[in-house]
Amino acid sequence: MLLCIDIGNTNIKLGLFNDSKPCAHWRIATDRAKLPDEYAMLLLDLFAAERIQLSEVTGCAISSVVPPLTPVFTEMVQRYLERAPVIVGPGIKTGISIRTDNPAEVGADLIVNAVAARQLYGLPVVIIGFGTATTFSAVSAQGDFVGVAIAPGLYTGAEVLFRFAAKLPQVELARPPRAIGKNTIHSMQSGLIFGFAGLVEGLVKRMSSELGGRAHVVATGGLAEIIAAETGVIEVVEPDLTLMGLRMIYEMNQP
Repeated sequence: MLLCIDIGNTNIKLGLFNDSKPCAHWRIATDRAKLPDEYAMLLLDLFAAERIQLSEVTGCAISSVVPPLTPVFTEMVQRYLERAPVIVGPGIKTGISIRTDNPAEVGADLIVNAVAARQLYGLPVVIIGFGTATTFSAVSAQGDFVGVAIAPGLYTGAEVLFRFAAKLPQVELARPPRAIGKNTIHSMQSGLIFGFAGLVEGLVKRMSSELGGRAHVVATGGLAEIIAAETGVIEVVEPDLTLMGLRMIYEMNQP
């Protein structure tokens, strides 16, 4: 089985694949202070809950946007799985050309998502990642990664409201009954949920135009379902898009 690990700023996603079939997946909190042995013990517990043996893992692929944790997970995989992981970065085959001013600054997760979306859903395609930031990645009709738009994440935007507006309470990120809020909670929910839906519609429209017409739109991330329910521009929600892309990149880099 192949273990895929996507290290994000807020969460770490792990998934197991048996050939191309997903077997199990987990999401844990990102903790920059944890050591390789601590993450290994957590991984062992997750495996035990699914009755999976470490010896069943034959390979590993990692993408990371948290540089301090990349060597932590590399050491963990080498010591406990006795494998050399494929780490998405310079020198790794992805099959996609990056047509930006500075390709090295493009996040590994964005490239991995683009690889998966291009193969699964066609071209051109816009991939929306709902995470700590909300990212809009554009892949052209020729299959090239041509750029990104980055906006605050839904949780990030909500946290700023809670922290810096003293009279505004913490609210559930849920759909309000109407756009015109009749109380503080519904007013905030309207601005967050409907506001982000409008952000998505506006950026997708502009990106599709720059890509030469209509583009496929794929969303991923923990909050994708909430926003997708409020707009018709998102065609597909795939929570495990990054893990799927990691599997594809791993296979590209095998002898």
